[in-house]
Amino acid sequence: MTTTVVRNRVIDEINAVPDEYLPYVLQLVQTFRESIALKPAAASIAQGWREAQSGQVTPVEELWNDIDSE
Repeated sequence: MTTTVVRNRVIDEINAVPDEYLPYVLQLVQTFRESIALKPAAASIAQGWREAQSGQVTPVEELWNDIDSE
């Protein structure tokens, strides 16, 4: 399927949603888009540096706690 076909099908599905549920559809789409969008590397590094400076770190020896090794 082409991007245009998929986009049109998404729009058709949204148009079929009752008006009172549109705010929830909007929130769902926004949350999904934000979850798949990658931050630029510089932003990720800056965030990591801020977290490290503020003490928001996990000691290396604790990183593997509670992970099954099966």
